[in-house]
Amino acid sequence: MKIEIYPDKLALARAAANDAANTIRIAIQKQGLARIIAATGASQFEFLDELTKASDIDWANVEMFHLDEYLGMPASHPASFRRYLRERLIDKVGITRFYLLDGQGDLAKAISEMSAEIRKSPIDVAFVGVGENGHLAFNDPPADFNTEKAYIVVDLDEACRRQQFGEGWFRRVEDVPHRAISITIRQILKAKQILCIVPDARKANAVAKCFQGEISPSAPASILRTHPNTTVYLDKDSAALLKPQVGETAEAQ
Repeated sequence: MKIEIYPDKLALARAAANDAANTIRIAIQKQGLARIIAATGASQFEFLDELTKASDIDWANVEMFHLDEYLGMPASHPASFRRYLRERLIDKVGITRFYLLDGQGDLAKAISEMSAEIRKSPIDVAFVGVGENGHLAFNDPPADFNTEKAYIVVDLDEACRRQQFGEGWFRRVEDVPHRAISITIRQILKAKQILCIVPDARKANAVAKCFQGEISPSAPASILRTHPNTTVYLDKDSAALLKPQVGETAEAQ
């Protein structure tokens, strides 16, 4: 795992988007198709904005999956991750091959169908973030590091639900759903490359715990340290509590 630290979230976003775009272009050139997993949430705004500006990406040859979706959430809701991805990625660049989690209706069928699709061939690159509680996707602590399933139904803890409220997706914390469909830890780790985008001071505690503490289900994103091709993109604020001697930390300008 490699950690890169940037002066601010825009510099972080530009660097991560440049790396993401290069990976997508190379995958299309080599195999005719790039398979990606896209993250959502407020921390990904700038990254996705920069990525959609990238030139020379044949988005018609990109296949997209996503990390998670609330149970019972209609796609029209402002907090829906299906809506988020349509507005911030799919519709902006014209992705035609995409698979969106539906948390309404038959959950077993939705999970079975998504699992079958994502397992058809390897994912070239996964974009992820880190929650304020250290979660990876909606795998809140203590996360299940062992399940071989691709997607599971999870219970959202109080810290996770408060983060969603704090980011402005819901009027009241009571409105935040208690359950969601989430990609699993092991499925994320199957990606050939992982780009972890984590700006903002509110993530500093989680960053320090996950990337300098013990690798543990109590710090779910800590598992990224076991993946040989992961880059973590931080800004000065999210990196504020890291000790200087961290493994492969690179100071970027």
